[in-house]
Amino acid sequence: MAILGATGAVGQELLTLLAKRHFPTSAVRLLASPRSMGRTLPFRGVNVPVSAVSEGLFDDVQIAFLSAGAEAAKTWAPIAMGKGAVVIDNSSAFRMDEDVPLVIPEINWHAVADHHRLFPVGNCTAIILMMAVAPLQQFGKLKRLVVSTYQSVSGAGARAMDELQTQMRAIAKGEELSYEVFPQPIACNLFSHNTPINSHGYNGEEWKVIEETRKTLGLPDLAIEVTCIRVPVMRAHSMSVNVEFDGRAPDIDEMRNALAEAKGLKVVDDRENNHFPTPCEAADQDDVLVGRLRVDVSNPNAISLFCSGDQLRKGAALNGIQIAERLVSGGRV
Repeated sequence: MAILGATGAVGQELLTLLAKRHFPTSAVRLLASPRSMGRTLPFRGVNVPVSAVSEGLFDDVQIAFLSAGAEAAKTWAPIAMGKGAVVIDNSSAFRMDEDVPLVIPEINWHAVADHHRLFPVGNCTAIILMMAVAPLQQFGKLKRLVVSTYQSVSGAGARAMDELQTQMRAIAKGEELSYEVFPQPIACNLFSHNTPINSHGYNGEEWKVIEETRKTLGLPDLAIEVTCIRVPVMRAHSMSVNVEFDGRAPDIDEMRNALAEAKGLKVVDDRENNHFPTPCEAADQDDVLVGRLRVDVSNPNAISLFCSGDQLRKGAALNGIQIAERLVSGGRV
């Protein structure tokens, strides 16, 4: 296999999880831009050199993980597929292409056909949202989602995580804050997600959540209202979600049981001790945490919940690896 963008936050998470999950591969090629040449990264006890990406390095590759952004994906995905590889891409380049499945294995693996060779990994926020919402479809048709997110800096990559740490140290010393990755200081602050605002007044992250949730759930007319906010949390995104059904909302105990039985979820819903999902508990975990379950007292057809999920795991690297695992177990690779 090959990993393009191996030195980035998601690329390194891929390496960690591939080793942890004992993924069946005889060799891995680590690819990045020329400025990363000379680096090595550990994988299964061996320091693997990082190579500058080139067409020849996709020779004999069966699975190519791309985690280097949309422009790199548009360049290298066709080359990798042309050489016979299945491509699993962690960018937005192909997510909304009509003939490309947008897959969360626990939710819509049925969307995968034998001819598919390109598998985008969805937006991290949308993935965590759908993990919490999809199991509720058994209780009736979803009518509307209202979502407010609290998104960690890990979503902006390793440099953003370093920037938060640097700013927190500066605050402790009483020093002035500097910033480069974000448009303003993130430490002890929060602001609208740092993506451009479109003609509808939504930022890019919000629009991805709307479009990708509709596609993955197969609900093109689902009403979704979302506000995405960046917060000073290192990793794991959280969100408050109001789910309205086309009919009466489910019984809370039935809903809690359905979520507890769903793969990839862990219910954290202790009212007595006021203990619900937190990003600190969700960080470095494969499961998405869900709780704070209640019927919306303003709408008998709606429920509210709170969830947290590791953006670098289920929101990115883990979802890609789970796709690869399904392909291998199904004899597709």
